[in-house]
Formats: sequence, structure tokens, C-alpha cells
Amino acid sequence: MPTGLLERLAGLALDALFPPRCAVCGGGGALLCRRCQEAMLPAAPPRCDGCWLPREGEGRCRRCRQAPPAFVAARAPFVYQGAAREAVHALKFGGLSAIAPLMARPMASLLEEWAPPVDAIVPVPLPGLRERLRGFNQAALLAREVGRRAGLPVLKGALRRRWTPPQTEATGETARRANVRDAFHASGRRLAGRHLLLVDDVLTTGATLDAAARALLATGAEAVWAMTFARED
Repeated sequence: MPTGLLERLAGLALDALFPPRCAVCGGGGALLCRRCQEAMLPAAPPRCDGCWLPREGEGRCRRCRQAPPAFVAARAPFVYQGAAREAVHALKFGGLSAIAPLMARPMASLLEEWAPPVDAIVPVPLPGLRERLRGFNQAALLAREVGRRAGLPVLKGALRRRWTPPQTEATGETARRANVRDAFHASGRRLAGRHLLLVDDVLTTGATLDAAARALLATGAEAVWAMTFARED
């Protein structure tokens, strides 16, 4: 029997024994119920074409014109608040890895609509110890599902990250950029000439994505775009 079918049958059996509850509202029936999905605030235009912050009109914001990020552009389907924020917390801090495929669906839909010319996906890595303590890398789970839906390979392990304090402990953009400066190291064998999509859970100041993109470009990647589940406005 195919492995995928076995996994689906096992999932159905577990759902029958332990019906899923929504990670946001606690209601029964699904890990992310339809009402909570519909309550998520879309990160809709008008926004900066580069960093995806809200702005009036089209084009790039002043900051992206004066200090362009290393990635070409970033996108996220939702604003990081309310139900979207709770979903991220359930995945990232609640250990609910099974919610990742549900969160990746709108990311894959946005990727199809956006259509950057990428040929592979790279998840933003966690430091090794932090990933071992958490049991998974949330960005890798999102990237795997986005890649599956988009038909793109996921280059897990192409980017590595040394230990740094969590970005949540760094106050302000300057501190966040200093915290991740030189934190990433890329392996060049699979990256030369590639057009890559960085995937992570949340975009805040853009410091992490910028540092990761710089490492990929320094190792031979041609260009880097970025996508997250949510964008902090």
C-alpha cells in the first residue's frame, strides 16, 4: 500500500479517536476552523513592492529605495495579528506541527498569483539546538507544503544558522539586524545561478530574511525572493 495512503488512513483513524480542535478558538472539527481562517486579515495592497509594508500608492517605500533589502521582494498573505498571530504561536510555540499544511495553503495560492521567477525554495533555518529542542523547524514545514503545491524543490540544508538569541529578545530593528549579522552560512554546490524563494513564518523588520538572502547571494544564488505566512505592519 502506498505510503501516502497509509498516512491518510492513519490520520483518519486518529481524527476518529481524537477529533481535532481549532488552535485559535478551540472549536471542534479542524485544527484551523473556517471561521478563524476567514477572520485573518489579508495583507492586501497598497503595499511596498519590496518589503510589503502598507504604503500609499504603488512602487517601493522610501526605506526600500534608500536601503534595498538583499531579497528582491517579499510577500505574505496575512497581517500578523488576531487569528493569524494565534496560528503562528500554535505552530511555533505550541508545538502544533500539524497546522503547518493548513497555513501553507494560502501561501501557495499567493505564490501562484504573485509568480516570482523562482526555481527552488529554501526554508529559513533555526540554530541546531533550538530546532532539536522544538522538535522541528516551522519554516521547513511551511516550505515543504508550499513546495509540494507549487511543484518546486525544497533545498533543506542549503542554508545553516549559527546560534543567536531569538529575534523576539532583540528590541528594535537595529538590534535585530545586529543579532543576525553573519548568522547564516550557505552551501554553494546547489545554489549557483538559482532563483530562490526564502520561506519563513513571520516577517517583522525583515532583518532575518535580509541576512539569509545575503548569505545565499554570497554563495552564488542569482536572486532571492521571500514569503512568510504573516507580515507585521
